[in-house]
Amino acid sequence: MAFHNNDEYRPPVWKSYLYQLQQEAPHPRRITCTSEVENRPKYYGREFHGMISREEADQLLSIAEGSYLIRESQRQPGTYTLALRFGNQTKNFRLYHDGKHFVGEKRFESIHDLVTDGLITLYIETKAAEYISKMTINPIYEHVGYTTLNREPAPKRHMPVLKDLPDGKEEVALEERLTSLVRRATLKENDRTPKYEKVHNFKVHTFRGPHWCEYCANFMWGLIAQGVKCADCGLNVHKQCSKVVPDDCKPDLKHVKKVYSCDLTTLVKAHNTKRPMVVDMCIREIESRGLKSEGLYRVSGFSDLIEDVKLAFDRDGEKADISVNVYEDINIITGALKLYFRDLPIPVITYDAYPRFIEAAKLTDTDERLEALHEALKLLPPAHCETLRYLMAHLKRVTQHEKDNLMNAENLGIVFGPTLMRAPDLDAMTALNDIRYQRQVVESLIKNEDILF
Repeated sequence: MAFHNNDEYRPPVWKSYLYQLQQEAPHPRRITCTSEVENRPKYYGREFHGMISREEADQLLSIAEGSYLIRESQRQPGTYTLALRFGNQTKNFRLYHDGKHFVGEKRFESIHDLVTDGLITLYIETKAAEYISKMTINPIYEHVGYTTLNREPAPKRHMPVLKDLPDGKEEVALEERLTSLVRRATLKENDRTPKYEKVHNFKVHTFRGPHWCEYCANFMWGLIAQGVKCADCGLNVHKQCSKVVPDDCKPDLKHVKKVYSCDLTTLVKAHNTKRPMVVDMCIREIESRGLKSEGLYRVSGFSDLIEDVKLAFDRDGEKADISVNVYEDINIITGALKLYFRDLPIPVITYDAYPRFIEAAKLTDTDERLEALHEALKLLPPAHCETLRYLMAHLKRVTQHEKDNLMNAENLGIVFGPTLMRAPDLDAMTALNDIRYQRQVVESLIKNEDILF
């Protein structure tokens, strides 16, 4: 794929080989039991043959590729085996049911679907093992990354060319399939916004209709759970390709449904901002009318109204109204800001960086502590570090009104220590002991924000 001029976008040519193999895969053929079987589980049908031997199953299945039946194990009564004919031999799989049928990770509504998917997988992985192992070589993804494609596309060239596919099959959901790919190709970076790295948030996904991997351009085979989809940007790739996709997720607002409890980097990339809008808007509101409020950040606001602010941000984003006309008590706004930090799935001071900050706080020499904190800050993702910098500068301004609000760096450290950093999987006693060091970390960051950031 290449650009032929400055404003023409040519999508990649999807590779049809694996699609063709899926079409060639053997079809399921149920071998029904002609006699009544006692104690047949209610979730199995006439494909259940009771307690027959492997040899008997092999004889029944020998009529055709794709033939299958279910039998009860003679060695372990109460356990069941799916016997399947493939490659002129019988394959046996331990079969489970927990409301759905499964032999591995994938779970199916029916035995027929399980066998169909299994035959496709067996056929493709047998016929194309070497091809699949090399799928991640020379990916199309590097040609459609955020940094290389920053031109506006020609408005009419958004459909890919598909070659050698069976008539009518290639048209299913093409435009939907290309959504994230084309969107990445059309994005322009805002020069004022830092280019924060973000890993993709891949989740196993079942695609309806034929889908192609947006990393290697190969078909995503199977009936269900054919690949993974990034919950933040919508990128669709094979599970194995997801391991080599660059950390360049560009979240799309249609996938990022909320503000609170959303990963910090995901939120700022989705909204194309330097910091979460909650942080900027709350701090602006607090500094405009609350810096002299006694017990600022220490005094709690009414919890129901704090929840209202949270819902307003989740619903309206940057259009949320948190002005004095709606929330007269400034403690509601400070409470909403603290709640935002507490709700982050990964704290502002991340779990990875947490031990280094605690170690720094334990140092008694001031210069050594500052140097250690400076090094620990380098471990934070850029969006986290920028948010922390902005917050510490704000809290420094809060301490400059201590005469009125009675809040110094130590008091703010007590409030914000556990809010900004949480112990990663530590036992209760260790976590309890860390609280004083968390306070000292925040206190040092406030006092020295001008030289640490």
